[in-house]
Amino acid sequence: MSVRETYEDRTEELLRPIALANGVEIYDVEYGKEGADYYLRAYIDKEGGVTIEDCEKVSRALSDALDEADFIPDAYILEVSSPGLGRALKKDKHLEKSVGQKVEVKLYKPVDRQKEFSGVLLRFDETHLTIGEGDAERTFERSDIALVRLALDF
Repeated sequence: MSVRETYEDRTEELLRPIALANGVEIYDVEYGKEGADYYLRAYIDKEGGVTIEDCEKVSRALSDALDEADFIPDAYILEVSSPGLGRALKKDKHLEKSVGQKVEVKLYKPVDRQKEFSGVLLRFDETHLTIGEGDAERTFERSDIALVRLALDF
């Protein structure tokens, strides 16, 4: 397990009771470096969407818990927010909630000279993901997928 994964897992452990106490669920936790700064991002969600107040309460409680646990030696910027409307679907639990919804799929390498596809998420398993549009279905190897996210239709 990498240092990044360790930090994300330990942060998620600290976040679980905080999320429960505030009526939100943990969508994802990310730790990484951007430019000269490290960021620790916690994405929270709830039915009907999270508010700024939800993010503020969770951020304050998580900040205190992180200060007490003190397992990240580098200085970092803590951000707590909603995953947004065009949220990335990284985990199986994200995909499960999104079956039947329109998604965008971006591949590492082109297939039929195309790297981006969209359609309704029909099904997935450990190794494949299938989207459809009308009667047409397209199945991708999950290892070929760079990103899956909810499609934004305006």
